[in-house]
Amino acid sequence: MTADQLQSIIRAGLNCEHLAVEGDGRHWYATIVSAEFEGKRLLARQRLVYATMGERIKTDEVHALSMKTFTPAEWSAKTE
Repeated sequence: MTADQLQSIIRAGLNCEHLAVEGDGRHWYATIVSAEFEGKRLLARQRLVYATMGERIKTDEVHALSMKTFTPAEWSAKTE
């Protein structure tokens, strides 16, 4: 799996305003900004992202995904 493929998978299941993915093919790091995170705690946000990957996580196609999740307002405040 490539970073572009993983980005496409996440974008297909989650409306992202910003998405950056990097990694080595098995271990991934993602920064994800989505309005769908509004009002959700960290675990609920991560579950939304994991849900976009479906069986890819269970079958070890994506071995590990470390992520930072932000709402658009949180991202705007962080990047100012």
